[in-house]
Amino acid sequence: MATGSFATSGADLELVGIQKRFPGFTAIEHLDLVIPAGSFFALLGPSGCGKTTTLRLVAGLEDPTRGSILIGGEDVTHRKPFQRPVNTVFQSYALFPHMTVLENVAFGLRRRKMAKPLELAQEALELVELEHLASRKPTQLSGGQQQRVALARAVVNRPALLLLDEPLGALDLKLRRQMQLELKSIQEEVGLTFLHVTHDQEEAMTMADTVAVMNKGRIEQLGAPEDLYELPHTAFVANFLGQSNLFTGPVLEATSHAIAVEVAGTRVLVPKARARKHSGEVTVGIRPEKLRLLTEAPPTTAGVNTLGPGTVTDVSFSGVSTQYQVDVPGADSVTVFAQNLDFGPVVTPGTEVWVSWKVDHGFGLEDSASEEAKFAPELDTATIAVQAKRDLAAELEVS
Repeated sequence: MATGSFATSGADLELVGIQKRFPGFTAIEHLDLVIPAGSFFALLGPSGCGKTTTLRLVAGLEDPTRGSILIGGEDVTHRKPFQRPVNTVFQSYALFPHMTVLENVAFGLRRRKMAKPLELAQEALELVELEHLASRKPTQLSGGQQQRVALARAVVNRPALLLLDEPLGALDLKLRRQMQLELKSIQEEVGLTFLHVTHDQEEAMTMADTVAVMNKGRIEQLGAPEDLYELPHTAFVANFLGQSNLFTGPVLEATSHAIAVEVAGTRVLVPKARARKHSGEVTVGIRPEKLRLLTEAPPTTAGVNTLGPGTVTDVSFSGVSTQYQVDVPGADSVTVFAQNLDFGPVVTPGTEVWVSWKVDHGFGLEDSASEEAKFAPELDTATIAVQAKRDLAAELEVS
């Protein structure tokens, strides 16, 4: 891909003490956030957590009840959308069906009376490798191609900050995964700051340098995708970002290196550096793919935790791996992912088994109970499309 004149730097985004209240509820209680220039940042969370509201505040499509928004060090809190160095790629793409691809991309440039709008639009189409489809109408394109046109239309305006509002939600699984890699590649080439809002965990982890997990209007945890996955701080993050086996029990002993927690009558060790609490009741966790499934009681081994015996209650084949549900008395159901190195399941329902894992793979949470996220009703596709076109019009408005 050729970047040409689009290899411009992004800008820092800083949210300071943001609060957003609507009649009857508070969408964001208090939000402080800094996104470095040139980064690919994802806001991840369930419906109703406040992530889309945050994006709309940054775009200028909503006004904060309290707090400040700074882009590149400049306070833009009270600026109109078209006065901000920001563009948005919407889930519905919001393309104009009566215009050609080239005209769609050049639309914002013409509204701003920019010089050589068609030439710049052609460069943007080259960036997303669609220059050969410049004369087609949006209805003649695939979903993935329409998504690229929407991206080109946003990038052509050379914003310091590009907002991605669930941009891949309308694509099928295979195309969505392809576009995840392509979007990341484009971001690296153009050097803009990307703020990506999504509820898709895989999408966030695949594309973003940094992920912020939101829940009920606040950020529960922020960091690199691998850090959030390997060392979640709360039960919500542990369960929302992938799957986790969580066990709660009293701390029996704490040394300088580890804590011992009683789980189902067994001492389970967790490295002290990987535990958020070191006394009282502690919830410890282990990811399903870190577990080994054993059909005989294993010998006691240093650095290894073991639970069992338990009984296999369910076996689900998913191609790459097989998922086992194991009922361990006192520990509820334990989920195990086993890679399919052999043909067929290793064990069948009713088999007596033990599960084990390396002590270094476990983690301890700062809370002891998993709270369900508060979900808001999803908008239908038609409503999303209408709203996106209104938001685009607000972004492109000229005085």
